Amino acid sequence: MKPLDKKINDYFPGKVVRKDLTKLVKGNAIVPTYVLEYLLGQYCATDDENTIKEGIDTVKRIITNHFVHRDEAQIVKSTIKERGSHRIIDKVSIRLNDREDRYEAFFANIGLSKIPISDEVVKEHPKLLSGGVWCILTMGYVSTDEKKATPWVVEQIKPIQISNIDIEEFKSMREKFTTDEWLDLLLQTMGLNPDEFTKRSKLLQITRLVPFVENNYNLIELGPKGTGKSHVFSELSPHGILISGGEVSKAKLFVNNSSGEIGLVGYWDVVAYDEFAGKTKRTDRGLVDIMKNYMANKSFSRGTEVYGASASMVFVGNTDHSVPYMMKHSDLFDALPKDYYDTAFLDRMHAYIPGWEVQKLRNDMFTSDYGFIVDYLAEVLKELRKEDRTNDFNEFYQLSDSITTRDKTSISKTYAGLSKVLYPDGNPDVLEMKELLDFSIECRKRVKDQLRKMDETFEEVDFSYTIRGLEDRYEVKTLEEIDYGELQDLREVREIDHETEDIVENPTNPIPLSELLTEGQKIIRDNQSGISYDNLFGSYLLDATKIKLIDPYIRLPYQLRNFMEFVRLINDKKDPLSELDLHIVTTNSEEYIEGIKEKFDLMTYSLESMGINFTYEFDEYIHDRSIEMDNGWKIVLGRGLDIWQKTGGYADITDYIQERRLCKACEITFVKV
Repeated sequence: MKPLDKKINDYFPGKVVRKDLTKLVKGNAIVPTYVLEYLLGQYCATDDENTIKEGIDTVKRIITNHFVHRDEAQIVKSTIKERGSHRIIDKVSIRLNDREDRYEAFFANIGLSKIPISDEVVKEHPKLLSGGVWCILTMGYVSTDEKKATPWVVEQIKPIQISNIDIEEFKSMREKFTTDEWLDLLLQTMGLNPDEFTKRSKLLQITRLVPFVENNYNLIELGPKGTGKSHVFSELSPHGILISGGEVSKAKLFVNNSSGEIGLVGYWDVVAYDEFAGKTKRTDRGLVDIMKNYMANKSFSRGTEVYGASASMVFVGNTDHSVPYMMKHSDLFDALPKDYYDTAFLDRMHAYIPGWEVQKLRNDMFTSDYGFIVDYLAEVLKELRKEDRTNDFNEFYQLSDSITTRDKTSISKTYAGLSKVLYPDGNPDVLEMKELLDFSIECRKRVKDQLRKMDETFEEVDFSYTIRGLEDRYEVKTLEEIDYGELQDLREVREIDHETEDIVENPTNPIPLSELLTEGQKIIRDNQSGISYDNLFGSYLLDATKIKLIDPYIRLPYQLRNFMEFVRLINDKKDPLSELDLHIVTTNSEEYIEGIKEKFDLMTYSLESMGINFTYEFDEYIHDRSIEMDNGWKIVLGRGLDIWQKTGGYADITDYIQERRLCKACEITFVKV
């Protein structure tokens, strides 16, 4: 068992489960993760393998014997009739039949409808009135001679969710974990393998939890297909509901004027709209107007009544174009239906998750380690909704005066939600606060930048802040703004005069290379793209005849690929009529040493024909990473050549184009020697 898994089991016994067990028991059952983990939590919340094996068998038996598959509904009905009663698992919703003055239950899978149910059940579980809830219930069958009477009887019913949690115990246990450990625990709870995600990518994932922990929070995420945008809202919590964006109506969402029945926002903590994008989708303009008022004021009116609610709104959908295309030709809301492509509506969004940064889910991105039972975490998040953390960062940081009230509210709510999720004990340090504040500002700035592109009457906002008591100002930029909105290196604004080998602004004004190359630092952010070795340091390789690369990790296939791409750049930059000495200093273990020697020897022979004299050595004590050259420059590489995240292999185009890959956070320093 991994150290973190052991720690999780030690401090949260009975509240965690191994996440690969869900797949083992699910089979073909179309049932949310929180239903399965509720059952696994009853029988498998342990690290004892024998108990887990017995628990899996028990849960499988419960699913087999009691879960209602739609294609087996008649068999289940027959079982209930023959036995007189039978325990089933089904999705149940309740409606008021005002003609008969009674509540009636509707069952999604077994297909029964209009089954009378007691008022006490409705009072105890009001969410059954809206959207449907998965339940474990005992259904009875009593023969009757009355023609209009139904033989079906709901004898017992219990929504599948944990009823009691100790929030203070949860908070006290948080201090036993480092921030990185806690973040990994949350990722594992969501079913993801944290080893496959950068710090920024992890933050993007847990931002999807903010609507569950913050009242009246409005979130949008647009991006490519297959990134798991809607998964959290359908699988993670019984307090959220995922509906198709095309199936929303005023009556369903807010209130039915004819019956006076409150809609989804009155019963759910989170209402998420799936497949929200699509320019040709039919929409109700009147609904958009009501939503705008609700998202801004937490209230809505239908008829003469005004209602209040605390449900958060989430909108997820697919983009139609690449980010560079949208940045140049349209905007990042480009894919939305016409009636939602409205600046007043979009200005209500507190945050925009850049879905294009979220990698498509691969098998190795799912975890088999331990995480919270999702229903336990869902109840914790619901309890934390009661707390207000929106002003916490104001003690240390002050937002720019040009940031509007709506912008400040958005930033504060995103910060508060992330703080509750990551630091439920309320104890982030000043630097951890800064990290969340930077990210929160960026999520709101992404919204505001697009609104300015859509409507020039929106004023430009200075999204910066200061540390109280200091004059230093920190400006926040979105990653796509850095990737595609700014000139990144010399090659984008200048060209090489191949006769003089000077870099020139234009062919008539040559500028010596020594005047253009400067000392300093380039900071690469998690998930940044548009980066290549060439636009990072290609110009610094010019005029070098001796290059030494110091990088302790050149052994695995992707590391060798990076090295050969570096060699190709050297070949492109060197004088084709001259030779160049390339020496690499790296480390290796007995496991890899012979294989890597063989590969380096092959490289020596291969590069000789290109005028590159390649030599290598192994030094087990090195840990720094750099490129040293005889042209007067040294480049300090924070991560060595390993600056990119894992690609999908030969079938992934990013494996062949450096600028298309997502980066890991690192720093590159240029030193004149």
